[in-house]
Amino acid sequence: MAKSSTVVETAVADFLRHLRERNASPHTIKAYTGDLANFAAYAGSRGWKQIDHIAIRGFLSQLYEKGLSKTSVARSLAAVRSLYRWLAVEGVVDQNPAKLVATPKLPKKLPRVPTIEEMNSVLDGQMPETAAFPQRDHLMLELLYGCGIRNSELTGINCDDIRLSAEAILIRGKGKKERYVPFGDSVKAALAGYLPMRQRTLAEARKNTPALLINQRGGRLTTRSVGRIIKRIAVAKGLSPDVHPHTLRHAFGTHMLEEGADLRAIQELLGHERLATTQRYTQLSMKHVLQVYDQTHPRAK
Repeated sequence: MAKSSTVVETAVADFLRHLRERNASPHTIKAYTGDLANFAAYAGSRGWKQIDHIAIRGFLSQLYEKGLSKTSVARSLAAVRSLYRWLAVEGVVDQNPAKLVATPKLPKKLPRVPTIEEMNSVLDGQMPETAAFPQRDHLMLELLYGCGIRNSELTGINCDDIRLSAEAILIRGKGKKERYVPFGDSVKAALAGYLPMRQRTLAEARKNTPALLINQRGGRLTTRSVGRIIKRIAVAKGLSPDVHPHTLRHAFGTHMLEEGADLRAIQELLGHERLATTQRYTQLSMKHVLQVYDQTHPRAK
């Protein structure tokens, strides 16, 4: 006989269904599924009234005992808080005990951003021999750095989303939010170099797809493939092996700020909902400024 679901298991299933209906990111849903399954297993047959902040602390302790990192434990707590927020909206619970539990202190890690000179050397030079589809890979780099878009936004671009005369691309961001992102001459030149090769590849593969970026079999390029290609090119060009598509997005924001762009304009271009997210670039930029000061000012040495 099938085991009947507990109160928490049922609520978790409903919450995950609600996230899917709201077009939450697949990464969020995947992470929440695992984290909340652990929480439901820990809660067992307890009802909501029996799960207080002490019980939630006990859940986090159990995660530490299993050897989970502070980052993973913090993410699990965030998932439990989100579940409770939704339960409150649904009228299932009156308060959120997870709010009373402190988030594990995480080390402040700012990503290492390539310099403007490093980015120019990657983009202006020839694509390395390791590039299987050089015209496409060059366009990918230009779009990630030139438009500051996310990996998932990049792979989601269709040919119809490009407005050549307006020099802008329609980008579908998180939660299906749309925004137009401008592009410059470098992206335009990269498009001109790639589009005929794309047509030839599709004709040879006898495929038809609206996707802008395709693999050599004529299918839409995946985010995983983009990550692998970017890393391979970065290493071949002498950049850190830690470089991934999001690094280029950070570089876009940091370099624009360094060159005097307004923080709100950068927020708009990056598609950040909150200005606080964009303000991280001030930290990145400040770090660079201090570095320059230490290296160049006669009184700093």
